[in-house]
Amino acid sequence: MAAFDKLLQKVLDKHKGLRFEEMAKVMAHMGYKMGKPRGGSSHRTFRKPDHPPITIPDETPINSVYVKKVREVLIDFLAGEEE
Repeated sequence: MAAFDKLLQKVLDKHKGLRFEEMAKVMAHMGYKMGKPRGGSSHRTFRKPDHPPITIPDETPINSVYVKKVREVLIDFLAGEEE
């Protein structure tokens, strides 16, 4: 299994030790662009046309609430690739 496939599996398994950099890689793979805040916030917003934005704090490990959000988006993305 390739390293990136292992990373995707970590997100699908809701792994508790995910780093922000890993999550950013997954979001970029799905076509999201990361935006930096204007006011010094530690949160990053990922945007993709025709999809709601996803905001994730730039911290490690990522809180499970944010992992679940990205997991839901990833499942939809992977289902769309299979069609």
